[in-house]
Parts: sequence; structure tokens; C-alpha cells
Amino acid sequence: MLKDGEKGAVLQRDKKSYAIVPHFALGLVTPEGLRRVADVAEKYKLPVMKITSANRIAMVGFKEDQIDQAWNDLGMDPGHAVGMCVRSIKACPGTAICSRGKQDSLGLGMELDKKFHGFELPNKFKMGVSGCMNNCAETPIKDLGFVGKKKGWTVLVGGNAASRPQLARELIKDLSDEEALEMADKVMKFFKENGKRSERLGRTIDRVGFDAFKEAVLS
Repeated sequence: MLKDGEKGAVLQRDKKSYAIVPHFALGLVTPEGLRRVADVAEKYKLPVMKITSANRIAMVGFKEDQIDQAWNDLGMDPGHAVGMCVRSIKACPGTAICSRGKQDSLGLGMELDKKFHGFELPNKFKMGVSGCMNNCAETPIKDLGFVGKKKGWTVLVGGNAASRPQLARELIKDLSDEEALEMADKVMKFFKENGKRSERLGRTIDRVGFDAFKEAVLS
């Protein structure tokens, strides 16, 4: 039996079958990518496929001895983020598509994905990038969120929607794309150095104090 997350597979309720979740950054897909997913699902006669809340496609029903070949058929590396690391980043269409967008959420989100997806931390870490204050990427309930406003990005920290839900707090505002990436780096380094195992960022901030956290990452 595979350990949870090994080979990018997650054991299911029946304790026999596994799910894998191909990574399509920010939920952006191509016809070719969707065809590969459909072909693999048909080949292995999967009983369930589900669009996840992070805009990924969960493919459920693989046997353990099918996992390696399934990833090979998909043309993907199995090392996609599950477990205690930066998960798939959620981003709204932003200025690339949406008339309400104030900042390019897809552009920033893609840079965050390239730099941080899979980065190991004391617990899972979720990010959201919303191009305007409508927060379509559910930014206020992410460990780290970016909200696009006229003058730049507002950064929110410490949110989650887990068993003890918590709203994020504003850390800083009016950042450029480059400054937003630098702030993400500082926040995650702080969490990696100060977070306890299985503790979400919001609980770490509560424990050390918001003022102390803010001083550490803004200095």
C-alpha cells in the first residue's frame, strides 16, 4: 500500500483504490491536456472524475499497480503537490479576461505557481489571487492571498477554511507584481522557520503575535 501522497496518489475510502490529480496551473487547460485526461480515464475505466475546489481534475479509481503507467500516459511527473506543502494556486481570470479585473491575477498566479508549487512547509499552504475586491479566488480564506486594487496588490495572511475556519488579515497593500512575489517568499520562509507541524499559518501568527509576524516579514 502506498503512503498518502506517494507517487502523487491518495488512498480512497475503500482502502483499495487511489486518486491522482494532474496539475493544471491555475486551472488553465488545453484541448490536448483534456484529451489526455479523457483517454487515461477511459483506458483505466475510472468510475469518478471530479473538478476540485482548486480547479484541478481528480481522477479516482486507480489500482496501485496502475499509478506509474497512468502518470506516464498523462505525460506528467507524479510529484504533484499533496501533503504538507504549497498546494495548487487558485486564481481568477483578472485583467486577462474579466472586465472587473484591476490586476493581472493569472500573471501573478502563474509566477507564484512556478516558484512555490510543492514547496515543503510545516502544513499545507493555500494561496489565492483575486484580480479585484470580489475575491473570486476565495482570497480571504487562504493562508496567503493577493487582492488586486487600482494601485496594486493587497496582501492577506492567515486565512483557512478547515475545521477551525479563520479569516485572513491585511498585511500590506499597493505592491507591484515583483514586490508581491518577494512578500510571498518572506511569508513562506517565516512559516517554514516558525510554524509547527500540522499548524496552519494563521495559527502560527496567532501564537507568535500578528505584530511580531508583521515586523519579521516587513523589515
